[in-house]
Amino acid sequence: MMFADSSPLQKSVVQSDFEMALDVTRLVGLRWSGNLATGIDRVCLAYLERYRRSARAVVQHRGIRRIFTKPHSEALFDLLVEPQVRFRRRLARLSPSALMASREKPACGGAFYVNVGHTDLDRPDLAAWLRACDLRPIYMIHDLIPLTHAEFCTQRATSRHRARVDNALMHACGIITNSESTAQDIRQYARCSRRRMPPHAANWLAGADFQAGDRHAPLRGRYFVVVSTIEGRKNHFMLLQIWRRLVETMGHTAPHLVIIGQKGAQASHVQDMLDQCEIIRHHVSVLSHCTDAELGNWISYARALLFPSFAEGFGLPLVEALQLGTPVIASDIPTFREIGMNIPTLIDPLDAPGWEAAIIGFTGDCAERERQMLGLARYRAWTWGAHFDKFDAWLASLRPDRQPAAQSDVADVSVGAAVSAGVSFARVRENAASRPRMEGQKG
Repeated sequence: MMFADSSPLQKSVVQSDFEMALDVTRLVGLRWSGNLATGIDRVCLAYLERYRRSARAVVQHRGIRRIFTKPHSEALFDLLVEPQVRFRRRLARLSPSALMASREKPACGGAFYVNVGHTDLDRPDLAAWLRACDLRPIYMIHDLIPLTHAEFCTQRATSRHRARVDNALMHACGIITNSESTAQDIRQYARCSRRRMPPHAANWLAGADFQAGDRHAPLRGRYFVVVSTIEGRKNHFMLLQIWRRLVETMGHTAPHLVIIGQKGAQASHVQDMLDQCEIIRHHVSVLSHCTDAELGNWISYARALLFPSFAEGFGLPLVEALQLGTPVIASDIPTFREIGMNIPTLIDPLDAPGWEAAIIGFTGDCAERERQMLGLARYRAWTWGAHFDKFDAWLASLRPDRQPAAQSDVADVSVGAAVSAGVSFARVRENAASRPRMEGQKG
């Protein structure tokens, strides 16, 4: 069978009338809630736009899964990419006929099942369903942060993500990552947990198609912008402490800080400072709801995008700022060294004095900001077209008649062994992070 750990890919005998089953469960939830898209949501939307005319829709709910017919798939895809006006009502009209026409376990003839949103990848029954449908799973793993930086996650989030990664390593026909940094983390985890490493490819993501600011600046005076969910891992608290010092020393001439993002986990101390620190009240703004057009405008006119995160799998705001011609001050972490193309100013996320000095310098036209401006004039962003060209070519190489023997550095072992390997994995990762890395490498 195609899920045998030693050889996950075998040629199917039955042929289906489609080659891809695209899981859109995450997008259904996004549209139903009315929330703004996060980074992973943006990736799901990009895949939907690319394959909506050829793929079939997969929807999951608590272990119940359905593959929609072609007409119902097209109707659902259209609904997901259109504005959210009356989405719930329109989905409620579509669902009964779509569910009645679908089958629980249709014969899919070896089509690819593509899940780029982590949806239910942790569920132990997913692999059996895919095997019963004769689907070959392709998963995108966006990061290993709950495993490498568990201090920023709940125990439940860490446990769920470990199950996602373990299931992907055991059963995937192929794994795609958003960066070589993430791919390296997965390879190290596979070695430390003594699991097979499936065929995999690192493939950079593309930023949103923002237009450079063609309107008036959204704020008078100099300002810096942060674009991310407000959570402990993103290091907002350090920036707020820096802004307190800036206001204390510069007074009303201090620059403004604009935080664009919704509140997330481990953010109570950030919220407390925003609510109770009178000194920064008139120099820090939080925008929890921002359209793409507004976001592009805010980034375009900023003195710099600030990205002091402790860990990232990719970092869409960084590349979006670069493609808009806005300088970036970011953490000196492997991912940003990889995708920054030697342009951003990289500083240790724990070096608060270094961040403060850089922000003060970027308030004016310092030499480092001028260096970035020269680099930005030559910057060419990675596009979704390039991403999907690479993805399609890689996917074609995984077809059964072209697939070589499965990649496997080590034998498979139990989930318990993978859990016990956590300390070794963290140690190997720390050692690897200290080695020199090639900058400017495309995924």
